[in-house]
Amino acid sequence: MQFQQLQYFVAVAETRHFTRAAELVHVAQPSLSQQIKALERELGADLFQRARGNITLTDAGEALLPLARRILADTETARYEVQELVQLRGGRVRLGATPSLCTGLLPDVLRAFHDRYPGVRLLIEEGGSHDLVRELARGALDLALVVLPLPTPSPALTTVELLREDLVVVSSPEASRPGNGRRTVRIADLEGERLVMFRHGYDLRELTVAACRAEGFEPDFAVEGGEMDAVLGFVRAGLGVAVVPRMVAARSGRGLRVTPLARPGLHRAIALAHRSDVAPPRAARELQRMLLER
Repeated sequence: MQFQQLQYFVAVAETRHFTRAAELVHVAQPSLSQQIKALERELGADLFQRARGNITLTDAGEALLPLARRILADTETARYEVQELVQLRGGRVRLGATPSLCTGLLPDVLRAFHDRYPGVRLLIEEGGSHDLVRELARGALDLALVVLPLPTPSPALTTVELLREDLVVVSSPEASRPGNGRRTVRIADLEGERLVMFRHGYDLRELTVAACRAEGFEPDFAVEGGEMDAVLGFVRAGLGVAVVPRMVAARSGRGLRVTPLARPGLHRAIALAHRSDVAPPRAARELQRMLLER
């Protein structure tokens, strides 16, 4: 039994006419008829009743038709999936992420993705969650790594939580340890500490300020307005302390003292977001899979 024979069989079954079926599959009518007869010989049963130009399915034909359609559909699906994989030799993925995630989470995943699909261009946009949600909504990004809860919940976005990350306090080893030298720091211990603070619109800024206010004090900023690299640099220089994600602190190298926050501490939830009404491109779905399985 050949794929082409099943294709011809379904065409005749749907048109109930050999000539029209031949035109549909772009083959000469005698060739189509010969292939149908060969299929009938192989199966040992007539598939069509041919009476005065009226073509109808026999019981054997009725039994074969749904199976043949399923085989053809599965074959088309297989062809499509292979073509999609082949397309991963090229294309692009537009990924948005907060600066701290670009520093902490993404490097290892992007390296693995690039090693597997070197022909796919990776376009990264850094920004706060609010900006990234807006860029997703207008179709400028395929995926975005955002901090939950979203600043403006949107039913047009689908989010999948990736991880919950602890926040820690970083300081210069040459400065006195925050919290009077204890091995862990409470948020209340940050009262009186000079903080190196991120720019407005930065998720970590809003989280830190809210935690300080919940403890009854306003944070004292030594310097503010920086992105992640600038904040870490200012802390190394001894300008103050900062609250940053644990992954960022772990990758920051020498020149920083890392002090955990005492329980219950501070945490943030990281999610992968994409538009609900449009499926991400194949390359983006592959990156999405690697992020979820990391």
